[in-house]
This record gives sequence, C-alpha cells and structure tokens, in this order.
Amino acid sequence: MNTAPSSDPGAGLSRVSRALLAMNRHLDVREVLHTIVVSARQLLDAEYAALGVPDDHGGFAQFVVDGVSDEEWKAIGPLPRQHGILAAMLKDATPQRLADVREDPRFGGWPEAHPEMSDFIGLPIADGDEVLGALFLANKRCPKPAGSCGFTARDEELLGTLAQHAAIALTNARLYERGRELTIASERARLAHELHDAVAQKLFSLRLTAQAATALVDRDPARAKTELQQVAALAAEAADELRAAVVELRPAALDEDGLVATLRTQIQVLDRAHTARVTFAARGVRALPAAQEEALLRVAQEALHNALRHAGADRVEVTLTRLRPGGALLRIQDDGRGFDPATVRRAGRHLGLVSMRDRAGGVGGRLRVESAPGKGTVIEMEVPGG
Repeated sequence: MNTAPSSDPGAGLSRVSRALLAMNRHLDVREVLHTIVVSARQLLDAEYAALGVPDDHGGFAQFVVDGVSDEEWKAIGPLPRQHGILAAMLKDATPQRLADVREDPRFGGWPEAHPEMSDFIGLPIADGDEVLGALFLANKRCPKPAGSCGFTARDEELLGTLAQHAAIALTNARLYERGRELTIASERARLAHELHDAVAQKLFSLRLTAQAATALVDRDPARAKTELQQVAALAAEAADELRAAVVELRPAALDEDGLVATLRTQIQVLDRAHTARVTFAARGVRALPAAQEEALLRVAQEALHNALRHAGADRVEVTLTRLRPGGALLRIQDDGRGFDPATVRRAGRHLGLVSMRDRAGGVGGRLRVESAPGKGTVIEMEVPGG
C-alpha cells in the first residue's frame, strides 16, 4: 500500500539519501536510468514516472517508465517524439509544474492506450549545459482541490536534488561503459597483432619447408619425407597458436561479470545502436562452465548480427533460461523477413548456422533453428549443466 510521504523535512532528506545510494550502486546505464525513475516516483509518491534520453533526430534514444505495466506499455505504441512539454524541458532546461498537463497549450495529446494524467511535474537532468534527459512524474497520490497541482514547491526541490545527483550517476555509468569498451577494444587489437605475427611466422616457415619438400621429392625421397614431417609439425604448432589465441580472446567482460551481465550489456548497446528494439531477459540462470558461457555468448552474437544486419527485424528478443537439473536454454527470436533453411543450405549460404552448430556441439549442446520467409526466425541453443 502506498502512503503519502511525511511533511517532515528530515524524512524527505532520508528518502533522497536512500534514492542516491540506490542510484550509485549501479554502473550499467539502463539500470541507472531505471533506478532514477523508480526512486523519483517513490520519492514524490506519484502514480507515474518516466525518463527520456534524447537522440539527435527528434526522438528518444532511451525511454524508461515506472507505474505502467508491460501490457499497457506495449499497447501505447512507439516512443514519443520530442514535442510539447518534453521538448520544453529538453530545450529550455527549466522545471515544469502543472495542475493539469492536458490544459497546457503545449499539450499535443497522447495515444489512445495512454493512461490519463492530470497534475504533472518535470525537470531536466543536466550536466552543465548538456541536457542528459527529461524526468517527469504525473498524478501525485494526495487530495487535490479542483484546478490545483498535487506536486508542491517542496516536491520540486527534492526532485531537483535527485536530478542533480542523477546526472552524476548517469555520467559515471556512461564513462564506465565507454572505458570498458575502449579497454576491450585495445586488448583485442593487441591480441590480434600478436596472433598475426605468431601465425604469420609459422605459416611462412611452413611454406618454405613445403617448397623444399617439393623440390626433393624426385631426387631425394628420404629428405623429402623428413621435410614433410616438419611441415606436419609446423602445421600442428600453427593450430596450437590459433587455439591459444582463441582462448585468450575470450571476452574480458565474460570473465569479470559472467554471461548474464555480459549479454545484458551487449544487448543494451545494440538496442541503442539500431532502430530495432532489442531486449534481454534472464530467468534463474546460474554460472556455467567457461566453455559453455563463451559458446552461448558467441551464438547469441551471431544470431543478433543476422537479425539486425540481414533480416530487417523490428524487434529481437533474447532470453536465457535455467534448465533443471542444470544447464541453460538460449533463445533468440526476431520478427524479420526469415528464410527457408533448406534453400539456404542448397545455395551454399549458411548465415553462420554451421559455426553456431559447431559451437553448440563443441560443449555438448544442441542448436535448433526455426524460420520461414516472412515469419521471422527463432534460434535456440541448449547446453547441459556443468
């Protein structure tokens, strides 16, 4: 049951303090955004709260809500554009407190499935002159005389304090993500350079030895045999170098954070980078052996690449579910154009399916692909418990 917050200033500061602690527990941008919205709604005891992060094209790169169910959010439809009250907060960077948002001249209406909102408070989240987002709440849970706003000047003050610290938390989370991406990119570049040098040297030696063996086949078969044995040894060394490099190229985030956090981070990046909606949900998954986690991650990456680059999908849903008594099931479903698996095989195109099956089989798992033209694609990979 929700109760109206106390009018005691100390109680308000205590609630702000709890909200700030909650925000600073996270370094994932989406989790920070969600925590800001939830904290703001609880702090001001509002029915609805939302936070929009603008893009450079008149829309929102991210839009997080609290107080709206998943079914209601799905029925509302596409994300709002930057107009009306939202645009005012993004462009003017001034707080807005209204008795009835619907009577404001800037109000442009909302979709049919949108919940009804009356009293409204909103303000920007800013880092210096840069507006990072717009935070707004509606329908304060309190008695409101006709024509008055339930949100008070004290609410505006508390929300302003929250917004200032939200800007810090959000900036820190963004810097952390960028730093991690740069670290991973730098490490991969270093490993790729070392891999190139090591394997290139082995292949050069192998080529020279093979040429020598070819020259000796007719006039000195015994020496040619020795040279061919050396070719086999060099080939084995090159294969070992490649295997070692593959192990070393295991994503650093996977080692540090585990499969669930790594998938969530990568999918959030894809969701921001593409017009398609990309979502991720994990259900009760426990840590798996390293080889299985890497195989699941690689299959997810390949399937996401196909869905976003080739299938023209508008929505991609990734789920990772724990299987009993152990193991996990990875499912990637998209609403793209789909394909006929049999036709793809006959045409010699694989869309990465061979690699995905090999990865699944390599850790004792199974891969299932279901697709048809115009029907989207479902890829499932199941791995046993370790």
